[in-house]
Amino acid sequence: MNNILVQVTRGSIVESWHRGHIAIVDASGSLKYSFGDPNTVTFIRSAAKPIQVLPLVESGAARHFGFTEQEIAIMCGSHSGEPHHIKTVLGIFEKIRLPVTALQCGVHTPFHKPSAKALAEAGEKPTELHNNCSGKHAAMLAMCVFKGWPHNNYLDISHPVQQLNLQTISELSGVKSEKIHVGVDGCSAPVFGMPLSAMARTFARFVNPLGLSDYRQGSCRYVTNAMLQHPDMVAGTGRICTELMENTPRTILAKAGAEAVYCMGLVKEGLGIALKIEDGSNRPLSPVVIEVLKQLGLLNTEALNHLAKMHKPAVTNLRKKIVGEIRPAFTLLKH
Repeated sequence: MNNILVQVTRGSIVESWHRGHIAIVDASGSLKYSFGDPNTVTFIRSAAKPIQVLPLVESGAARHFGFTEQEIAIMCGSHSGEPHHIKTVLGIFEKIRLPVTALQCGVHTPFHKPSAKALAEAGEKPTELHNNCSGKHAAMLAMCVFKGWPHNNYLDISHPVQQLNLQTISELSGVKSEKIHVGVDGCSAPVFGMPLSAMARTFARFVNPLGLSDYRQGSCRYVTNAMLQHPDMVAGTGRICTELMENTPRTILAKAGAEAVYCMGLVKEGLGIALKIEDGSNRPLSPVVIEVLKQLGLLNTEALNHLAKMHKPAVTNLRKKIVGEIRPAFTLLKH
């Protein structure tokens, strides 16, 4: 199958290609558009974060601790480690009265280069707080505190918080929990594998929860609203999730995952989108995301102009001279 999503040119030659798959479904799971194999099985990675926050809201823990919308949004996000991100995650730990040393997500340098540079110039090293998943882990620890569950082993798949996450993913995706593949994510938390079409259905039901229980509808709307109101907490400065949601106010909910997985919920249309770049490269991700929305007629001229550099990024050499471009090369199939 010639499932090329993106071409990378240099001069007049297409030098490289990126292949992948796309599934666009409604809340019932009916396939509306696709490209490649919409049933490709892969891990949802960090795109699952918004769904994993639902139990925190439904249990009453979010209300109990008085979490703000910003705090809920960063629990759903893969933040860039900017100062306001670190402050927000710290605020969560102050409320749940646990030390940040309870985090078991590991350490990496902030994605936001100016923040990483400032940290180094101050002679400081990054901590678990700077991990892009620290908000998600803070949410899991909050559930442990609220329920009285042990938190030293909160990342074990057998732990109640992870079983609750698995159950919630199963309910929204329509995939039985025993059919969901379980792996270990980069942050050491369990990660769930399923067909792209099931991921897309998860996001369709997340933004269009009609037909779900009253408490599930309420939690979906609450978490969705927090993300749409505070897209800066979902990713960060200059990143596709934040840029996309800021330029399509309250209409498109977006969440990236590692290894070039990307999920979106179309609020007005009630559709879910999931895509996967086969080689796991982030280079073609933004062009594909924007092109999908363009082909669906969901980006106005102003939004397209603002996102133009992400839609067809220039290939530059060491002298900053433009020598080619990264461009979408696919057409969605309507079903």
